[in-house]
Amino acid sequence: MRSNARLPRVIGDKIQKQRKQLSYTQEELAEKVGISRAYMGFIEQGRYAPSLEVLEKIAKALKIQAKDLL
Repeated sequence: MRSNARLPRVIGDKIQKQRKQLSYTQEELAEKVGISRAYMGFIEQGRYAPSLEVLEKIAKALKIQAKDLL
């Protein structure tokens, strides 16, 4: 497996950890970002890598910088 193939999983894990620290549900975070709960779930599972635009929106909703998710 290529090393960059693991990046979506790493990003997803960091998003999930921060989301839980803020006591947000996936649905609440998805609503703040403007995406579906299902898509948020796929991002957290590492099945989809979010675009930079979505990544920045997620970071803003989680009150962190986008670079902290990489």
